[in-house]
Amino acid sequence: MSTVSCSGGADAISLQGAGATFPYPLYSKWIAEYQRVKPNVRIDYQSIGSGAGIRQIRERTVDFGASDAPMSDQDLQAAPGKILHIPTVIGAVVVSYNMPGVTGELKLSREAIAGIFLGEIKRWNDAKLTSANQGMQLPDIPIVVVHRTDGSGTTNIFTDYLSKISPAWAERVGKGTSVNWPTGIGGKGNEGVTGQIKQIPGAIGYVELAYAEQNKLPYASIENRAGQFIKPTISSTTAAAAGALSTMPEDLRVSIVDAAGQQAYPIVGLTYLLVYQEQQDQAKGRAMVEFIWWAIHDGQKYAADLFYAPLPPELVSRVEDKIKSITYQGNRLMAKRSTFDVLHSTFLLVT
Repeated sequence: MSTVSCSGGADAISLQGAGATFPYPLYSKWIAEYQRVKPNVRIDYQSIGSGAGIRQIRERTVDFGASDAPMSDQDLQAAPGKILHIPTVIGAVVVSYNMPGVTGELKLSREAIAGIFLGEIKRWNDAKLTSANQGMQLPDIPIVVVHRTDGSGTTNIFTDYLSKISPAWAERVGKGTSVNWPTGIGGKGNEGVTGQIKQIPGAIGYVELAYAEQNKLPYASIENRAGQFIKPTISSTTAAAAGALSTMPEDLRVSIVDAAGQQAYPIVGLTYLLVYQEQQDQAKGRAMVEFIWWAIHDGQKYAADLFYAPLPPELVSRVEDKIKSITYQGNRLMAKRSTFDVLHSTFLLVT
């Protein structure tokens, strides 16, 4: 578990959040930068996994939850009030590996990636791997699968992808924030999986792109639906999201894995903040609305440097509508936009 917080002054408003590890590098940056904008607002965020974030917002032990997996209908119905899904950024899940002495760009076909995580492909020099990697000397060593042990939105994205490309996976394992893995060892959080991959020769696992980059772990090009081997980049992540926007439901809960498009990287997802539409504390509600509005506007400029794709403008417009629907005692916390400067994220709040 990782925690980030910034402290305000004597009259500070404190916001507590918890959940996904997937966006933690970016959320840490946002919280630090927002402290410069609003020094009287203290924000504490614990990256404890999407499953725990969903549980805590449902139980109202935090002001906002965070998850890469949209809440299920059952979870939403069990909550004591209406919960909104607020997309904040788009991220890629990469397949990282540890093969000492091996150089070059590893390519994983759809058949190969499913076979590895089903436990059917057991060694790195298997023909299903070497056929797509001519010229690479893949070693004759065991493959050690590393997966998450905690309830995880990253797991939800990855298993959603596996379910779409492999009927065998869909039938035997399925998708979810936590599944019964056919093979492998576990790590807690993106941090834990990253650590296991670094330590174990022959290891392979799935982590959010920022964690692989920060830890200098290599990651594979993945065969997409169009048959192209694609590396995760800002443009290939954005390309994956583009097709989903036209069919995105009103509540913004959507899967964007295995998207169509020649240049679409296939293992991507939106990450969400989870907030109650009706707030119990006016001051906290105002502070949270301000922070989220800042995050989807000014905060987006920090995304690319941390290997996330900013929200497309057409999605930002829909997210704005969600934020403006947040209320206290039935009254919107944000007033109608009569004067608004998106560049500096200034807006009117109900007094």
